[in-house]
Amino acid sequence: MKHALSILFLIMLLVGCSSNASPENNEKNAANENQTENNTDEKNDKTKQEKDQEQTESKSDEYQPNSQVTDDHSLQKVGQTYADEKGEATLKAIKPVNKTYKLGEIELTVKEMKLIHLRPDYSMIDYFHVLTHDEEFDFVKVFVEIKNKSSEKVNFAPIALLKTNTGETFDWQKDIYLEELNGEIEGNGTKFGNIGFIVNATGGHAHKEGHNESNHKEAKDIKWVEITTSDVFDKNEKKISEAQKIKIEF
Repeated sequence: MKHALSILFLIMLLVGCSSNASPENNEKNAANENQTENNTDEKNDKTKQEKDQEQTESKSDEYQPNSQVTDDHSLQKVGQTYADEKGEATLKAIKPVNKTYKLGEIELTVKEMKLIHLRPDYSMIDYFHVLTHDEEFDFVKVFVEIKNKSSEKVNFAPIALLKTNTGETFDWQKDIYLEELNGEIEGNGTKFGNIGFIVNATGGHAHKEGHNESNHKEAKDIKWVEITTSDVFDKNEKKISEAQKIKIEF
């Protein structure tokens, strides 16, 4: 009987010690769990931010189909041709640029430049007749991204004027893509897309320096273009940054 009581007492003592230690262990375990949860939350937040950034970068690099001009996204080698319901495009020259220019709080990144020969579908002829009487023609296309690094709305045009080595000059109104890259850009906003100009075309759509109409009709090799951006204006139409000239060679 005494032996049984001794065993029972020993068991009760061990249980009591275990109970006394439990709160500390529980607190320690809870702290570890909270730390683990915090680390997991931080990791999830970081992963989400990285994914958002990757999606933004991917989105800005993604070609956006245009309603007027044939998709040239797959044209990466000279001589390649692609046709869709808007016409047939053949790549004549390409220049990967991937250079960023700063105009105050505006960052203008020129991604690439292409020279493309386009044979528009019959349904698109009227659209291009405003700019040329040719049924097929060459055009220079520039793919750009614009970032407003300030928190305030600004006004900016990535290409206010474009000049070629052949002497042709174009203002922003001759752009064939019309992707609304000019004008207001929200604070911390981003725009990206294409701007294109028909070159060596008939119809007097561009100003030709020192050349008559007969010379204008002769196709010339486009070796370089010079882009003049607009100035940058704030929401009150006050100029806050000067325009830049950007020369790109094929």
